[in-house]
Amino acid sequence: MLLITHRPAGPIVPILLVTRDTWEAQRALLAPAAAAFAQASGFEPKAGRCCLLPDAQGAIATVLFGLEPHGSPKADPFLPGKLATLLPEGDYEFASSTPGGDEAAELAALAWCLSAYRFTRYKKPVGGQPRLICPAGVDAGRVKRIVEGVTLARDLVNTPPNDMGPHALESAVRALAARHGASLSSIVGEDLLARNFPLIHAVGRAAAEPPRLVEFTFGPEDAPKVTLVGKGVCFDTGGLDIKPSSAMLLMKKDMAGAATALALAHMIMDAGLRLRLRVLIPIVENSVSAASFRPGDVYPSRKGLNVEIGNTDAEGRLILADALALAAEERPLLLFDFATLTGAARVALGPDLPPFYTGDDALAAEIASAGARMNDPVWRLPLWEAYDSLLDSKVSDLNNVSSGPFAGSITAALFLRRFVEGANSWVHFDIYGWVPGTKPGRPEGGETQTARLLYALLEARYPAA
Repeated sequence: MLLITHRPAGPIVPILLVTRDTWEAQRALLAPAAAAFAQASGFEPKAGRCCLLPDAQGAIATVLFGLEPHGSPKADPFLPGKLATLLPEGDYEFASSTPGGDEAAELAALAWCLSAYRFTRYKKPVGGQPRLICPAGVDAGRVKRIVEGVTLARDLVNTPPNDMGPHALESAVRALAARHGASLSSIVGEDLLARNFPLIHAVGRAAAEPPRLVEFTFGPEDAPKVTLVGKGVCFDTGGLDIKPSSAMLLMKKDMAGAATALALAHMIMDAGLRLRLRVLIPIVENSVSAASFRPGDVYPSRKGLNVEIGNTDAEGRLILADALALAAEERPLLLFDFATLTGAARVALGPDLPPFYTGDDALAAEIASAGARMNDPVWRLPLWEAYDSLLDSKVSDLNNVSSGPFAGSITAALFLRRFVEGANSWVHFDIYGWVPGTKPGRPEGGETQTARLLYALLEARYPAA
C-alpha cells in the first residue's frame, strides 16, 4: 500500500497543487531561487503539468503540479494520481489543500494508489514507487479496502485464460470467502442439470473444465438482503458462432463482471456493512467442441422459460439468466448484476461510461449521484418496452438475441429482466472491464467499473454498526 499514515523519519517532499487561479499567490510564497527555477523550466499551472524544484544540494525540495480549478467541467478528480507514475521513490505529502475539500482529497489519495497498480504475476516490476502520506481528513482504512478490492479485480481480469479458467476463478472466489469467513457452496458439471441450472450447463459443457455456479453469503440473516451476480466467462470464443481473431484478443476480460462482484463484495465485507450479502458467480468457458451448444437449439431455464439460441456468442445473458432466477427466488431488497455483455454498449457510450438499467427511478438517481462522487461514472439507459418484442421466438418463449441489429444493449437488458421477477429492485450494469489506454487512476488493462460507486451507496444506506 503506497498510502501511509505515519510520518517517516526521512525527508518528506511537499507537493503544491496549483491552478491558474492560485498560482500567483503560491509562487509568491516560494523561495526566490525556487520561483526562478520554475519560471526557467517553463512551468505553467496547466492541468497535468509537473515541475520538480531542487534544493541547494540538488535533491527534490518541492513538487509543483497543475490542476483545473475546482468546479471546472474539465477537472479530473483522479489527475493527482498521475504523480504516482511521475515521481521517483520517496515520501510525499500534499502541502496545499486539495481543491474540493476532504472528498477531493480522498479521491486524490485513491487515484495515487490506483495509478501505482502493477500486474506482477509474470513480470517483475522495475524500480521503487513513491509513497503518499494520507491527507488530513481522509480515512486511510476506507481507501485501503477500496484499493484492495480494485486490485483483486484487476489481477483476475489481467490473468490470461490458461491460468484463469473456471477452476482458478472458483479458487479465487473461495479464497475471498475464506478470508472474510463467508459461507460458500459450489455446483459443478452435471450437478447443474440435477439442480436446475440448464442454461449455465449448456454454455459451459463444451470446455475442458466443467461449468459451475459458486455462491457465498455473509452477514446477519435478518439484515437487508443485497445480492450480487457477476458474469464469469473465463474465455469467450463465441462458441460455434465463433468470433474473428481480432475480437478474441481481449476475451480473457469476459469474466470482469465476476471480478467486479468480488471487488464490491470485499469492500462490503471488509467494512462490515449491516446487510445480508449474497454473491452468485456463474462460471464457464464458451468453447468449441462436439459438445458445443448450437444456433437453433432450445433450452429450458431455471425460471421455466424456454430459450431459443439465436447466437452462441450471446452466452453471457444465458448464464446470468439462471443465476438471476435463483437470486430472485429469495426476493432480495437489492439485486445487482455485472457483465461484459454487449459491444453495443461500447458503441453507444464508449469504454469509460457503462450503461445501467433499472426500473427503480429513486435508486437510479442514487447510483448516478454516487458515481459522480466517486468518479466512477455510469449512464442510465431505458428498459424500452417497445423493444421487448424483438426477443420473440417462433418456436419458444423467447430468443437469446433480438431479431434486428439495433439497441443491442437494451435488448440484452430486457432479456435479463425476464428472469428477475421477485427482486424488489434490480439493476443491470453492462460494463467494459478494460482500460484501453492509461489514464490517471486507471492504468491500461483490466478494470472494475461500478464497484466503487455501489460501495459508497451501500455504505451510506447500511453503515457498519
